[in-house]
Amino acid sequence: MSAVFLLQQCLIGLTNGGLIALVAIGYTMVYGVLRFINFAHGDLIMLGACAALTLVGPLGLAPTGTPPTAATWLRIAGLVLLCGLFCGGLNVAVDRLVYRPLRNAPALAPLVSAIGVSFIFMNIGLAWIGPADRGFPQVLPAANLLPGKGVQFGWKDLLVVAVVVPLIAAIMTLMRATRLGKALRAVVQDRTAAALVGIDIDRAVGTTFFLAGFLGGAASVVASLYTNTIGYQMGFQSGLYALTAAVLGGLGSIRGAVAGGLVVGLVRALSTAYAGERWAGAIVFALLIVVLVFRPEGLLGRRERERA
Repeated sequence: MSAVFLLQQCLIGLTNGGLIALVAIGYTMVYGVLRFINFAHGDLIMLGACAALTLVGPLGLAPTGTPPTAATWLRIAGLVLLCGLFCGGLNVAVDRLVYRPLRNAPALAPLVSAIGVSFIFMNIGLAWIGPADRGFPQVLPAANLLPGKGVQFGWKDLLVVAVVVPLIAAIMTLMRATRLGKALRAVVQDRTAAALVGIDIDRAVGTTFFLAGFLGGAASVVASLYTNTIGYQMGFQSGLYALTAAVLGGLGSIRGAVAGGLVVGLVRALSTAYAGERWAGAIVFALLIVVLVFRPEGLLGRRERERA
């Protein structure tokens, strides 16, 4: 196969990998603070897609077949913001109602509760949009922005770049260069010590859930506009690949989640192209197993000492 075909698959992999990375950041941020995996995160993304489908009409977004105008981009930005706030607020509510009362419970309790929340979210999605997959309006045209190059890069791919790159840059800047970010990193390193120096742990945890949910909501909008299909079971697959990316990159590391998302996206796209769709998932998880055998902390994770 030609180099152009390989380049096309890499572009597809990086595009999908960027979306996976946004969701993976949500997994890794919550794990970093609470040391448990929020299995409901994938279904939260599904509810974000349901909200996007509900709002796309009132916001005036409809298929046009012409290059998007500035007004269209502003409406898409508004949709991203609204769905991000919806998912962020819902995530905070779940933390306060379900996870906060279990802070000092055995580790298995919040884990099982997260699975229960996942099923609740899935049934809400089922009631919201029904059992069959729903079509999402094709707001952006399918025109190629690189004509004559032999590579397909359309408006949807540009949308992914325009949303994913700034959001990842923003969350990294927030964590590194702001007082809030420093407080969150202190909680990640040692919750007891952070509380002793005056950091409000519950507020820090709530902020983490909001940020994780906001990124997931933004990813749900972009994924819906990219694939033009949503369903009440979409959260399982998107969440599974995102969790794989978070573990591959190193749970607790935002940079690791980004790296893991891009690796998973690339491996999945290349596996689909060269080995077939049915082998793509197996190859991704085989890679995960190989990495964890030789580097259990993940690609960019740090080895931690076991706490007594």
